[in-house]
Amino acid sequence: MLETYEFLVIAMLGSFIALIFTGFPIAWLLGGIAVIFAVGCITLNDWFGVDTYFLTNWRIFGIIVQRIFAQMSNWVLVALPMFIFMGLMLERSGVADKLMTNFVKLFGRFRGGLAIGVILIGILLAASTGIVGASVTLLAMLAMPVMLAQNYSKSLASGVIASAGTLGILIPPSVMLILMADQLSLSVGELFMGALIPGVLLGIAYIVYVFIAAQLFPKLAPAPKGLEPVDAKLIFDTLLAVLPPILLILAVLGSIFFGIATPTEASGVGAAGATILAMVNRRFSYAVLRDVCYKTTLTTAFIFGIFLGATAFAVVLRQLGGDEFIAHMLTSIPFPPGGIVLVILFIAFIAGFFLDWLEITLILLPLVGPVVVSMGFELTWFVVLFAVTLQTSFLTPPVGFSLFYLKGVVPPEVKTTDIYIGVIPFVAIQVIIVAAVFAFEGLVLWLPEQMYGG
Repeated sequence: MLETYEFLVIAMLGSFIALIFTGFPIAWLLGGIAVIFAVGCITLNDWFGVDTYFLTNWRIFGIIVQRIFAQMSNWVLVALPMFIFMGLMLERSGVADKLMTNFVKLFGRFRGGLAIGVILIGILLAASTGIVGASVTLLAMLAMPVMLAQNYSKSLASGVIASAGTLGILIPPSVMLILMADQLSLSVGELFMGALIPGVLLGIAYIVYVFIAAQLFPKLAPAPKGLEPVDAKLIFDTLLAVLPPILLILAVLGSIFFGIATPTEASGVGAAGATILAMVNRRFSYAVLRDVCYKTTLTTAFIFGIFLGATAFAVVLRQLGGDEFIAHMLTSIPFPPGGIVLVILFIAFIAGFFLDWLEITLILLPLVGPVVVSMGFELTWFVVLFAVTLQTSFLTPPVGFSLFYLKGVVPPEVKTTDIYIGVIPFVAIQVIIVAAVFAFEGLVLWLPEQMYGG
């Protein structure tokens, strides 16, 4: 028999799930549900003597304000707008244009080579921006016309661009990893190092798939004819195009990994470096700076709006006994600890069809993280595993944001069905990488152990 507080927890979670489909802004939805349940539960307790766990007086609103203030005072979160600025400025710097031009000439001559070049650019952008929307949009505008002109399959081209663009949410510096570290009081640098190998491994898996698919089905990615021969100048120009993002990656991630700078300080280095690259490429102007600052403010406000709503929601849910309820539900599953972790990942995967990674990170992760630790698992490993799982949320309809970004900029002949069909193999690859990280903890823990000595 469920107790009263358990009914209230289920009702609160159920209300959120049901109201998602109304299309109401998530930030207001989370905050509104928190206020309604807080007032309702206190009223039930005051008027009718109903046991509502710890949620029995109006001090809950003071707790919510204190929690929001404490989280907003965290200097790690300053890195968010700085990394967003870096990604948006790098998008305008012309670095990706040069990479695309030279990669087409160098790799485009091979069957599937152009798609592989797009994935390599996606890896470089991921390690120097961390902004999925910017990466997917930029890759689509640069690569899709070229791939269609070379008779690439629309589905393969769509899948390659959408999946390569999402690598930025996993490969450091990642906005998602910063928020995850904040929610569970983890080291951002350690989490960055833990995610590096799985992120790069995922990119390599994409490349392997494209290579095999192009060999087995030549019509998917035909080899063009009439390209200029490879010479020393082309190789030199390609290396010269790769050098700026490599230097930016070393400046940002290297300074974090080797303890030279904190993630917040490194984000400032990245923002300055992206601005310098825009200046060197003569792409910098007051109009560009104004536009980048405007979009940075808009994106940051969107993230922090959901952050505030989710904080209020989480505080009320915990005061109702949500932590105990979730822990009891998970531990009562008749599976060993590894099986319970798989259940959590499956829930996150299904939630990704309907929710953005941000809501899942702010609501679900803080509830399940302590349960995983209590079962004896390493928290850094689980968070990276959770992050790899959440990456699928960008590619799974109906709320796959990468699909929306892509559809918004591709030519009209690329249909929505082409995009949906194209991402299916890449979602399957992501599931395989999740399985690999689950089976081999060293993929996550080896690099942090080498840097910190265990």
